[in-house]
Amino acid sequence: MIHMEFGQPSTGAPAAAIAAAHRVLDSDGMGYWESGALKARIARHYADAHGVSVDPEQVILTCGASPALVLALSCLFAPGERVAFARPGYVAYRNTVKALHLAPVEIGCGEAERFQITAAAIERLDPAPHGLILASPANPTGTIIAPDEMAAIVAVCRRRGIRIVSDEIYHGLSYVGAARSVLCDDAGALIVNSFSKYFSMAGWRLGWLVVPPDLIDAARARMGNLFLTPPSLAQHAGLVAFDERDELEGNIRTYARNRELLLEALPALGLRRIAPPDGAFYIYADVGHLTGDSMDFCMRMLLDTGVATAPGIDFDPVDGHRFMRLSFAVSTDRIEEALRRLAPWFAAQAAARA
Repeated sequence: MIHMEFGQPSTGAPAAAIAAAHRVLDSDGMGYWESGALKARIARHYADAHGVSVDPEQVILTCGASPALVLALSCLFAPGERVAFARPGYVAYRNTVKALHLAPVEIGCGEAERFQITAAAIERLDPAPHGLILASPANPTGTIIAPDEMAAIVAVCRRRGIRIVSDEIYHGLSYVGAARSVLCDDAGALIVNSFSKYFSMAGWRLGWLVVPPDLIDAARARMGNLFLTPPSLAQHAGLVAFDERDELEGNIRTYARNRELLLEALPALGLRRIAPPDGAFYIYADVGHLTGDSMDFCMRMLLDTGVATAPGIDFDPVDGHRFMRLSFAVSTDRIEEALRRLAPWFAAQAAARA
């Protein structure tokens, strides 16, 4: 099988981070712990990368981005309040909102909007939702919100009293210039991030939430009661990983090459309508000319070719039946082999439809 269904890097943690973990295993009994050094390093990252000031105490270390999302939503909203997000979008937004007894408000985003939320779409919501989840780069599309549009979104939310939770887990994975943090426009936004994507540390379960000063106590109380602390070993490794940029940027070059191969090859397979993959490591492709059932389509592809992909209904319960997502976070030789297998298969599907 070629695993192009997973939204995770095929590479492991940076070598220096793994070496640090080995040293810690031999010297530290570990326990419940929150690394002050890691919080300070993350705070410095926002100054270095985005020019915004974050106090280390605003950084809540979490067991990955998923708990950070739970903390953010539970700190901001009461049961029954309405939270908006893009459709297509990461399936956990919808499910986490529902699990917390909040009301999901899905904003349909298509080709005309580059599959992204716009300020105009938020302006049209009536009544205004209590909250908005943004993702830039987004999953499943990889689209990035332009800086001027981001500023316009923040302005609409500020005027209408909508609190923003920004999922920035794919920051660092961009092919059209660096993605902008919402903190540049809204100091009151809550920022979700993780070591799982750019840092290739999905299995280490380490992430963070940046909260404004007035929510520090609320976020810490929820973290302590619901999740305690993230793994001590992961925190030691994460502090080292943060500065292993040469190795991490090497991974980005691999993703960029994989993206290029797919963008060159997909039109020949008949996949000419795709969301602009500005960042992350996904291609969200329209297969509506071949199927009206993306789940069945992806299953048949898997059984016939051994190439696993994600059906669009994972991300969009309304229009996802005609889309599929391919992850290009695998090695380049796997991309090349997948394309070799898929070319005759797609030709056969087109012939059958004709």
